[in-house]
Amino acid sequence: MRRQVAVIATTGPVEMALAAKQATATIPIVFTTGNDPVRVGLVAALNKPGGNITGVTTMNAELGSKWVGLLHDLLPRATRFALLVNPGTRANSTEMVANIQDAATAIGLQLEVVYAGTSGELEAALAGAAQRQAGALMIVGDSLFLDNRAEIAELALHHRLPAIYVNRAFPEAGGLMSYASDWTDTFRQVGVYCGRILKGAKPADLPVQQQTRFRLVINLKTAKALGLIISDNLITLADEVIE
Repeated sequence: MRRQVAVIATTGPVEMALAAKQATATIPIVFTTGNDPVRVGLVAALNKPGGNITGVTTMNAELGSKWVGLLHDLLPRATRFALLVNPGTRANSTEMVANIQDAATAIGLQLEVVYAGTSGELEAALAGAAQRQAGALMIVGDSLFLDNRAEIAELALHHRLPAIYVNRAFPEAGGLMSYASDWTDTFRQVGVYCGRILKGAKPADLPVQQQTRFRLVINLKTAKALGLIISDNLITLADEVIE
């Protein structure tokens, strides 16, 4: 605000967008979030955001049921899945945890939630998931987990936990697979909105965009290390296969 910028783009957790909204009611703001922006109080409505803020929602919170389905297809005999959550940003993942819990319950699966609030707690969290005999692991979106993706992928492999993630960067770092919105396209949309605002458009007149492009990425090398056989059908569904 002191620099009198023309527009602010927030591309991190929803707390960043909320902080920007609290800081200024005049400078235009363009956000990205995996949450429902109406529910968390960013905008009044998707089609008419109102005020000085608009953006793009990836609606990642709704991906939980898809994660459960993909893991269940891969591991049909598993009866228990684990979910890794950062307790420090639990509010940011409330929707997704509820979505995953509902999806797991619907097909008779037990869900074990394990917590890690620092990088030093990751080992204990994943060891706890293994001790509870989880057949697979899901990791919600969080900057702590993204920053430590290589360690998480290594720990998941060490504890024999097939895992699904919310970002392509995880299978790139050795994780098993990811299913999530296309972040490249999401950031492009943010750039388009920033450009329109710089040319005179008002955020209140720009409806919140909902991401409709999702990508499935599978790391076959990790699958082999875990002793998993990825079906031809799942490979066909994948947007990218890392060999």
